[in-house]
Amino acid sequence: MTDRESRAESVESMEQLAVVWRSMVLDRDTDADVRDLPGIAVRWADCRFSFWNCVTLTDVDADTALVRERLGQAADIMRAKRHPGFLWLFEDLLGGEARAGVRTAAEEAGLAYAFPGTGMAGDLLPIPEPSHPDLTFVRVSTEEHVRAYADLNSRAYGFPLEDGRDGLLGSALWKHQVHAYLGLRDGVPVACAGAVEAEGRLFVVLVATSPDWQRRGYGEAVTRKALYEGSRATGLTRATLHATEAGAPVYPRIGFRPNSPIHFYTLKQ
Repeated sequence: MTDRESRAESVESMEQLAVVWRSMVLDRDTDADVRDLPGIAVRWADCRFSFWNCVTLTDVDADTALVRERLGQAADIMRAKRHPGFLWLFEDLLGGEARAGVRTAAEEAGLAYAFPGTGMAGDLLPIPEPSHPDLTFVRVSTEEHVRAYADLNSRAYGFPLEDGRDGLLGSALWKHQVHAYLGLRDGVPVACAGAVEAEGRLFVVLVATSPDWQRRGYGEAVTRKALYEGSRATGLTRATLHATEAGAPVYPRIGFRPNSPIHFYTLKQ
């Protein structure tokens, strides 16, 4: 991949976050804070599910001084909120000097490093209809399904169950627009994944496997199911996602290619 192609995919990754999270937070609260400021996108539902409380930097090739300014502005936005959330920082959008010093700049702005991630994309669809010998797949269509989906995410990411439920229960979006699937083992939900249309792409969102059933291929299988059904319904051929460190090894097996490293920050306590 050339430097230009790599930069284009990093910009795509950031823009996909902004597009998808707009829908997700407005689904949670029609009065959510959804703003596109100079160099900063705010997508903040201010609910207990901290993944729906998001700020990201949008400048390309920002120098050290501008990155410091943006980090300070982002931290101020986060301090004004009731519930905690994350700053998503796409490393490859920063200028070289700013990239080298961003961790220090973030700490000076009052931000604490939380965990890493990776943007990924690929022209990989359609894919064969997936299967797994242990699993049956059920599309999320009822409130019971949504609760199971929320609880799987809470358990996988270490959130209290009520936090995940605050992010998803009552959602019409997840029942009707997201191609969201549960993987059931002996009738019990053990994994989940969703795919949603976003500006000509399918964006994979909230993949999770119960901690008791990890490393059995369940997350990959249900992700393939969400992509398969999403592509069949929309005809889309390109897909994007943001992987956690734990999930990053899985997605290249499906056909995704890593682009920008992502760094997640929270406010210092």
